Amino acid sequence: MAKYTMYGRNQPPSPRPWRVHPVWRGIGCVMMVIIPIVSYAGGALLVEANRHQGWLPMPAELMTTVSIPYLIAIPHLFANLLVTVVLIFIGYGGLMILYALFYRLVGPPSLSPLDAPPERRKRRRI
Repeated sequence: MAKYTMYGRNQPPSPRPWRVHPVWRGIGCVMMVIIPIVSYAGGALLVEANRHQGWLPMPAELMTTVSIPYLIAIPHLFANLLVTVVLIFIGYGGLMILYALFYRLVGPPSLSPLDAPPERRKRRRI
């Protein structure tokens, strides 16, 4: 017999007192698809508006037309993809900030019933 052998069986984990509704998982999946599509559409619109208004000079290498033989020619593809990536970061960052604010307002308290409250200490003046 080994020194550290346990004779008891491992108990299965207790079930959570709450369950995540499947709709919330579905919303996360949909957002993973929707945000890049909307970002590409917004990026294409921003690049086209930038071309007409001249807000920010774009290098000629980004503004080239990419063509797939016998299928399609996509104008300004690299500029569209660059702006799309920026908009994706802004979109997911905005969602994270909204989720953090919502969780802070509605989420569980920071201390559970088993936690001790933080100690109050007198501040010494130097």
